[in-house]
Amino acid sequence: MKAVILAAGKGTRMKELTNEVPKPMLKVMGKPILEHILEGVIAAGIREYCVITGWRAEVIETCFADGSRLGARIRYARQLVQDGTGKAPELAKEFVGTDNFLLTYGDILVKPETYQQMVKRFGAGDFSGLLTVTAGEDVTQGGLNFFDEQFCLKRLIEKPGAAQLEQLRADGWLKTGQPLWYNAGIYIFRPVLFDFTARLQKSPRGEYELTDAISAMVAAGHRIAGLEIVGRWVDVRDPAVLAALEQGSR
Repeated sequence: MKAVILAAGKGTRMKELTNEVPKPMLKVMGKPILEHILEGVIAAGIREYCVITGWRAEVIETCFADGSRLGARIRYARQLVQDGTGKAPELAKEFVGTDNFLLTYGDILVKPETYQQMVKRFGAGDFSGLLTVTAGEDVTQGGLNFFDEQFCLKRLIEKPGAAQLEQLRADGWLKTGQPLWYNAGIYIFRPVLFDFTARLQKSPRGEYELTDAISAMVAAGHRIAGLEIVGRWVDVRDPAVLAALEQGSR
């Protein structure tokens, strides 16, 4: 298995903190966020990486070079146009080849064992992908996921509004006492994903959405396993979250 890390964005909510460095290079406990991610995925036995860079790409590429410092092999692809999460992985298509790959955003921190749990769950069945979720987050800010009895994905709704949530309750999709499963932004895919990203149309936000490709995979009969992330999950979205991490409260 290989890994693809999306690290092209500036992180505008970080304001002046990302004027000179991309968000994945902001430091948490003395190390860049991206280094924490790489170390965790390497501990899961994955050694080959493609890092998608963009804003201040040279900062990442200079820091990690070929990956040998971490005992990995890293190559880079630059996303020159920031047109959404659906097209960014395609820059790694040649790198992926016929291998399965773990895909993560470069600003999400989890316990290192999470990646090992993902690999184990993906290997336990005939899945085309795996999607991680967490409970307790505001689903209006991300993806809301529904699963069947085997915890395989049935439906994914990106950033549902209040009226949509009410309709989901009325239709029986949302039930009192059941968790709202928030898309945690770390995945495993077979290369078949690229068949679906290639056909993406821009969303109402004007971007190509990875979640649209995942929904199309489910509609076509592909099984996408779900995995709840237990314990630490942090989307380093803004300066307040970064400060909390530095204080050890996240």
